[in-house]
Amino acid sequence: MTEMMKNISHPLEQAKSIMDDLSRVQAVLLDKDGTLLDFNKMWGFWTDEVMRLVNVRLAEHGCSLEQEQVPYIWGTVHDEHGQMTDYDTQGPLAMGTMEEVYAILIWHGYRAGLSWAVSKSIVHDCIREADLAMERSKPAYPLPGVREFLEQCRENGIRLGVVTADDTDNARKHLLWMGMTDYFDVIVGNDAVRQGKPFPDMVQLACEQLGIPAEHTVVIGDTSGDMQMGRAAGCLLTIGIGRSDNIQSADVVIDSFDQLLRQGGERK
Repeated sequence: MTEMMKNISHPLEQAKSIMDDLSRVQAVLLDKDGTLLDFNKMWGFWTDEVMRLVNVRLAEHGCSLEQEQVPYIWGTVHDEHGQMTDYDTQGPLAMGTMEEVYAILIWHGYRAGLSWAVSKSIVHDCIREADLAMERSKPAYPLPGVREFLEQCRENGIRLGVVTADDTDNARKHLLWMGMTDYFDVIVGNDAVRQGKPFPDMVQLACEQLGIPAEHTVVIGDTSGDMQMGRAAGCLLTIGIGRSDNIQSADVVIDSFDQLLRQGGERK
């Protein structure tokens, strides 16, 4: 925990006070999935489509996935119909790179009885089809208060950036679907750095491109990896969004961006 947040009885009020101090906060870097946009709607659509396609292809080869193992493939929660309803913020889908996500599913195809080569081919075909389905549906929906928070930052001259485990081009595309690209001065995906979250590389690159030091930068995200990344980079403040028991080591955890919005539009 940063020095400024120690021994504070109301960390949210302290965080809001810090956010309202332009001499200290010059940039805010935000995760994308689960922070800017609704993770379940975006990746629930994608995972449901991938798994549907994979199951069809496996059946053609006389193989199948053990359904009780499906939640453990990417760290997802499913309803009685097999559709994704939630996710583990510490799991592969939330924190892993796209390559890691692909590799996990390929391994499960191999485990189901396919050769590695056949499993790899099937998984890549299914993911390509799922990507096309997502392009058609564009299931990207901002979380409550996000747009208002971005507007508030922009009105006060705070630079904005995205730091995501997704690829940079995907991130840019998803922001475009939500009409949010104009808010951000920099977008850094996992493919732009040597080491992704929880290492500090993304924050360091974003700060370098913005020309703003990490000690004047706030990181907001929905996973412990986001918080560890911000802390490792020496950021001014790390803010977790979501359930506090899922976000370890955040300086403060909020339920939604509404908690960071100034009432009446006045700065302290």
